[in-house]
Amino acid sequence: MNRKAFIMASITILIWGSTFAAIRASLQGGYDAGHLVLVRYLIASSLFLLYALWPKVSFKLPHTRDLLRIVVLGWVGISLYHIGVTFGMETVSAGTAGMLIGAAPIFTALIALIGLKERPNAAGWFGLIVGFVGILLITLGSGEGLSISKGAFFVLMAAVATSIFFVFQKPLLTRYSPIELTAYFTWAGTIPFFLFAPGLVTSLQQASLEAHLAALFVGIFPAGIAYVTWSIALSNGNAGAVTSMMYAEPVIAVIVAWLWLSEWPAALSLFGGAVALSGVLIVQLLGSRPKKINNKAA
Repeated sequence: MNRKAFIMASITILIWGSTFAAIRASLQGGYDAGHLVLVRYLIASSLFLLYALWPKVSFKLPHTRDLLRIVVLGWVGISLYHIGVTFGMETVSAGTAGMLIGAAPIFTALIALIGLKERPNAAGWFGLIVGFVGILLITLGSGEGLSISKGAFFVLMAAVATSIFFVFQKPLLTRYSPIELTAYFTWAGTIPFFLFAPGLVTSLQQASLEAHLAALFVGIFPAGIAYVTWSIALSNGNAGAVTSMMYAEPVIAVIVAWLWLSEWPAALSLFGGAVALSGVLIVQLLGSRPKKINNKAA
């Protein structure tokens, strides 16, 4: 990986890793979860609109045949994902949420098996099993005793949603640039958030300054700028090498939550995070040569 790709990818992972603490800070500071996702994506949508309308930017309009796929993936990858993360973090710590989302490649591998008919090798299957054990331990550690919290289920829903998003957007990446496609997904995904518009003004008036600044941060940086730096990294480096840096995201999430919010996940969740990360690494590094179940594409 060249220097530019490494720097851009590092910036992205630092931003994305800090997102969970920022969301938690907004929720603790007076934001309702629904209002937070609406505000965040109004900001992000506005940024992408400004970019698309910038005089020297050539922004390709989506083909008619792609509109339905773009809208559905926007609802899954943006709407469902962020509803799951944000509502889940009303009761789940930032570090625990980061570790659960960090295990998303496990779900991605399973969805690729179902949707793309890709069968992992023996090491891949072993990695999937290890990863799911880790996810179970993280989830159990998020509750009281050995119970599974409601918030953990929301975050797991988000992890599955983003995995579906990653798998089924592949054909579109051959026709649009990463920034164009992210903009379309963002605009489509913002529409359902207007269901949370009632009471928004009251929520904004009651929130603390820290909550407003955190909401502004997650709207501008993770949902906007980080996608740009990520696309630059992908365009300047090997995709596999760049994507592998996402393994550091849960670690950053835990550290930032500790420094910012004085939150530290339960020991069981931390152990589960290490187990889940091991499973992800096994799937990605040793189970990376999938066998086709048949020759038909889903």
